[in-house]
Amino acid sequence: MQLNIKPRTVFGKKTKNLRAEGIIPGEIFGHGFENKHIGVTAKEFAKIYAEAGENTIITLIGEGGEKTPALISGVERDAVKDIILSIDFYHVRKDEKIKAGIPVEYIGEDNAAKAGNLLVKILDEIEVEALPDKLPHSFVVDISSLEMPGQSISIEDLKIEKEVKVLVSYETIVATVTEKQKEEVVAPAPETTAEETPKEEEKKEEEKKK
Repeated sequence: MQLNIKPRTVFGKKTKNLRAEGIIPGEIFGHGFENKHIGVTAKEFAKIYAEAGENTIITLIGEGGEKTPALISGVERDAVKDIILSIDFYHVRKDEKIKAGIPVEYIGEDNAAKAGNLLVKILDEIEVEALPDKLPHSFVVDISSLEMPGQSISIEDLKIEKEVKVLVSYETIVATVTEKQKEEVVAPAPETTAEETPKEEEKKEEEKKK
């Protein structure tokens, strides 16, 4: 996957004008790499980001045709307007291992719910270390085998290539089934008559104690 980039000379509050023109300001950084200020087309980036996410190497193409392998390492958004404010790209060396959080993708029928139980998805990503081109796009977890309370899937049950080092225990639970908690039935409070208010009842109780 390739993404065209352009040098950027606009900074600070002036980047608002770039975004108005459909250009998102960005930075490229990395170990032993001189930071670069760039701009990318919002429409083109949205398409790449939807496909690559933050753990797939993409190739940044400069105006002179120079190529920079990189990962999308950070996307800042405006929560109100739901627009991307800026992007960080991490320059990768293909011979240098990197750490990344790989998303967990759940597939299959929720048979636990059909059986009246509750499926709990515990992990949404798994931290790993690998060479850039060996990073998995996602870990696929088929939940259709989970139905009864106590059944679970752990990291050791997943398909993990030998080139990928998982940085958490293989016994870590990814998803599990529990019983649904029964809803408590709250008894209605006793009705008070129009003649007796709660305060009057309290007064009567105090008089009895005397």
